[in-house]
Amino acid sequence: MSMVLCLTDDLSDSEAWITHLHMRGYETMVTDLKSLSTVSSDQWQRSGLLLSQSAAKTLAGDGTGFAAHCRRLKADRITVLDQPGETFTLKGEFNGSVLKLRPAIGGWRFAAEVAARFLDDDQNVAAGDPSTLNLLRLARRVAASDVTVMLVGPTGTGKEVISKYLHNSSKRSRKPFIAVNCAAVPDSMLEALLFGYERGAFTGAHNPNKGIFRAADGGTLLLDEVSEMAPHLQAKFLRVLQEKEVTPLGGSKPVPVDVRVIATSNRYMMDEVKAGRFREDLYYRLNVFPLATQALAERPGDILPISIFLLAKHSNGFPNIPEVSESAIEKLEGYAWPGNVRELENVLQRAIVLAGGQKIDAEHLMIDPNDVAGALNGAHSAPLLHAVAS
Repeated sequence: MSMVLCLTDDLSDSEAWITHLHMRGYETMVTDLKSLSTVSSDQWQRSGLLLSQSAAKTLAGDGTGFAAHCRRLKADRITVLDQPGETFTLKGEFNGSVLKLRPAIGGWRFAAEVAARFLDDDQNVAAGDPSTLNLLRLARRVAASDVTVMLVGPTGTGKEVISKYLHNSSKRSRKPFIAVNCAAVPDSMLEALLFGYERGAFTGAHNPNKGIFRAADGGTLLLDEVSEMAPHLQAKFLRVLQEKEVTPLGGSKPVPVDVRVIATSNRYMMDEVKAGRFREDLYYRLNVFPLATQALAERPGDILPISIFLLAKHSNGFPNIPEVSESAIEKLEGYAWPGNVRELENVLQRAIVLAGGQKIDAEHLMIDPNDVAGALNGAHSAPLLHAVAS
């Protein structure tokens, strides 16, 4: 979402909220209740709304009504902020489109990040580090064209997330997005999966299959770990990119396809080319516009936004997110994360279990395997079942 409308009436630290949203990539518009009727929503397709609890009550009590105001402003995600209190609280209303939030005193950073993530209509790209926000801005510019993209980066750094972001930001967003992991499919199956086959093309081909390329027609095809593709498939894939048509196995007539290709790899592709494992001509055909993701340790500003996204994912939605203490946030941001986002997700899942749905503190973050073993030993030191004599 590019636009967030902020009502300043009784909004504590309104300038800080607006600055935080702006730093997270949102375009913000500031107004108050008196001027709200003059705000026109013609310049955006949808928006988010940030306002205080008292302002929401005022809108609900006037002749127009709160829901009508939101419809006029095209606001499909609304965050209502209460005055800071002793504890952090969340409540979802109106089928999840409204989030009522009360920051804890001293916990503004966590509350602000929850609000920023909730106001995102997509909620699939969590970013806060300047380098990632720059990557997203560049991806939006790339998405406006149909150029082929080569996306490289370490395992677990969000290459598929960026690929979906490219697709959703493009004119192909209403068409299919299909991802194929080249490393997970045997070569003999990958060819049939990509290009399709006619009936009788091989043993067991009782019915024709149009294949992934034709299934993705008009949309986007993500070839994950393309460096794992066998050489004979690379040649056939190159022809598809050049001619924009596929010939299914067992067929003789090529079929036109209109597909935007995004290829990813966790390897340095020029090393693969020099070693003879990847065709040079195919590499240059794919590398029309190169993009790169970074290891999580190189973008510490993303750790808290990604953590909140993952907590929402594993807590059944934003209204159920447990609070994360400042000491826990500091522990998360101070770790190197060699396993990148996948390791972070594991740690947060453990924390949800250990915190029992309550506030997550530093002691709940079992990052080192020895910490996990120690926690288990501590849990087993007390008897889990008491025998009752009859």
